[in-house]
Amino acid sequence: MGANERFTDSGIEVRPVYHGSDLADFDEARDLGDPGQYPYTRGVYATMYRGRLWTMRQYAGFGTAEETNERFRFLLEAGQTGLSCAFDLPTQMGYDSDHVRAEGEVGRVGVAISSLEDMRRLLNGLPLDTVTTSMTINATASSLLLMYQLVGEEQGVRGDQLRGTIQNDILKEYIARGTYIYPPRPSMRLIVDTFAYCAQEMPNWNTISISGYHVREAGSTAVQEVAFTLADGIAYVEAAIAAGLAVDDFAPRLSFFFNAHNNLFEEVAKYRAARRLWASIMRDRFKADKPASWMLRFHTQTAGSTLTAQQPENNLIRVTLQALAASLGGTQSLHTNSFDEALGLPTEHAVRLALRTQQIIGYETGVADTADPLAGSYFVEELTNQIEARARVYLDTIDEMGGAVAAIEAGYPQREIENSAYDYARSIDENERIIVGVNRFTDEADVSPEVFPIDLERQAMQVNRVRDLKGRRDNDGVRAALEDLASAARGSANLLYPMKTALSRLATLGEVADVLRKEFGEFHPN
Repeated sequence: MGANERFTDSGIEVRPVYHGSDLADFDEARDLGDPGQYPYTRGVYATMYRGRLWTMRQYAGFGTAEETNERFRFLLEAGQTGLSCAFDLPTQMGYDSDHVRAEGEVGRVGVAISSLEDMRRLLNGLPLDTVTTSMTINATASSLLLMYQLVGEEQGVRGDQLRGTIQNDILKEYIARGTYIYPPRPSMRLIVDTFAYCAQEMPNWNTISISGYHVREAGSTAVQEVAFTLADGIAYVEAAIAAGLAVDDFAPRLSFFFNAHNNLFEEVAKYRAARRLWASIMRDRFKADKPASWMLRFHTQTAGSTLTAQQPENNLIRVTLQALAASLGGTQSLHTNSFDEALGLPTEHAVRLALRTQQIIGYETGVADTADPLAGSYFVEELTNQIEARARVYLDTIDEMGGAVAAIEAGYPQREIENSAYDYARSIDENERIIVGVNRFTDEADVSPEVFPIDLERQAMQVNRVRDLKGRRDNDGVRAALEDLASAARGSANLLYPMKTALSRLATLGEVADVLRKEFGEFHPN
């Protein structure tokens, strides 16, 4: 890189100054339009935040269901407007808390949920008829969704009254994150079955949050984040259509999940480019008729990978600027990371500051006063065009390989992300990229803040609860329900109906997953 050269994180060259001539082919009506209208570059709603601010949805989950329920109540009292639940690794991987592989991981990076009884404790006293809940769960998403619905029914809340989102994006697990259980193709069946089930039983639930967040956390560029996320979205749409679902019946319930990284203007342009690109894909490629099917609605989380253990208070500034990019880019909901997350689970003090960051941006800065406030900036419009064009090149390559599933099986997106992650790390090691407090402006007297404590006694209590449940329930009824699920897995019936019956009889999440492991097999990367 020359002394006077500047590039975005995606390698897009940044000129010293931009002029109208840099947008010679720019057509305002075609490329921008109005907010709430195709191609949705300027946002999916006409009034954007003048009508309502983005949902402030702080991610929470740790230890037992009771502990996480307490954190949910704390956040709601502090002004949060939506719940977002993290699950521990055993739950994500389809293991009960008493499984040998769960030892040492119960409640560590999220809440432990092994049964309907755990879900009852998690949601105790929460108003499921009014609150929206996002659940970051993938391989076992259908089981957690059904437990949520069962608790809602026990509260007298119908399925059509429940609102929220399950991540349910298994393809990005093979690409970037690793919490998969089954091979890609049977996993796709579970996702399509969830689409069909919710269309009938939970029509206001967002059935998938197609996630670029973890792609970016794994080291991708902004362009790769857009391209690989939308490629996965295309694969889900194609699978649903192949299963006989009408595109306009399920597409309005698709949602997305993006990262908010450090390069402010590239991030704003990324969201705008993704909206425009998805609108074109849905209208022109899949011939969706409903405008709601063309809209890319998305949640954003600030970038955990940018948080530093060194001088952790600096993370407050990073998170603030990332949240600003998300709001300028038109997100529908937002999670702001806590400044201490490079050290452990966030403390209540740090969580409150993270939420206050959103509230100050939303209520004090004027960002919410007008839709797409950076529209017409020569620089932002050129970045938007560049990101869209470069993402299309990736999408064309993936199409030539046979789609996202085939590309994943060939290891293509994984290799591209690995290369980008290596380049990013090398640029820090060689001081080409400055990270304040890490390779420049360091402080030898750096002091770590309070770290969230892990309660080992609570973990042991959760393990004993699961063992007790398995001894006192109607085990004959559980076995019969699990046999029905196995039979459905061998056929073509929708899996969620027998799964719901099994879970209602107190079959555990791990037992349901084990049935599908036996029928589908497990995925082992080459």
